[in-house]
Amino acid sequence: MTTYLIPIGIFAALGILAGVLLTVASKVFAVETDERVEKIAEALPQANCGACGFSGCNDYADAIVNKGAECNLCKPGGADSAAVISQIMGVEVTVGEREVAFVRCSGDCNTTPHKYDYDGIQSCSACNRFYNGSKLCTSGCLGYGDCVSVCPEGAISIVDRIAKVDINKCIGCGLCAKACPNNLIAVRKVSQSVDVCCSSNDIGRITRSICHSGCIGCKLCEKNCESGAIKVVDNHAVIDYEKCTNCGKCVDVCKIHAVRRLDGLN
Repeated sequence: MTTYLIPIGIFAALGILAGVLLTVASKVFAVETDERVEKIAEALPQANCGACGFSGCNDYADAIVNKGAECNLCKPGGADSAAVISQIMGVEVTVGEREVAFVRCSGDCNTTPHKYDYDGIQSCSACNRFYNGSKLCTSGCLGYGDCVSVCPEGAISIVDRIAKVDINKCIGCGLCAKACPNNLIAVRKVSQSVDVCCSSNDIGRITRSICHSGCIGCKLCEKNCESGAIKVVDNHAVIDYEKCTNCGKCVDVCKIHAVRRLDGLN
């Protein structure tokens, strides 16, 4: 009997000793955490989109408390998250206007034809590896929904083989912009009612031959913009949102309607 009791006693003693050592170590090496970090993380939408400039919501919460990051950087959380965070931190915060995504392309299946039938992986990135995509316009939306798959709010849909954004659902996280292989998606203020629905880098003659709605770079919009907000860059018009007044003069002079006034689904 003694033969069994001695080893059992040794193991029991070692277990107790290990428990004591772990308890002491947890106390000695414990890292104090500010409870505000957890509260702020709970106030964030946990979209982990990176739009704030940090790797995720928890990292942003830590940066607010420990690194002095601003409290209003969360685009998906908007004014609601900023209000809670400002209360936790005891500071006043000014929240900017809500931002939404916009697809700078109007080359749907009725506007620009396909040069081949693609039956591979249904992904824009995958299709783009084959001769710069299946559409004649190599700068346009391929319509296989890479942006749709990453949108946490279901704000993007594919209509006539082109991505459309429902601004009533969009939270402006920018995940769709990162997913687009042709860099067609911009995130800008929801009040921006005028935009360019084309990103073609081809010269006007070629653009016109492959897409009926493509910008030909004629510069009529540029010449008629009194605020200097629209310029032709890389053969297509680009709007400087900081200068644009939404006056619509560029829309009025655009003969092919590449510059448009937008509605709730853009």
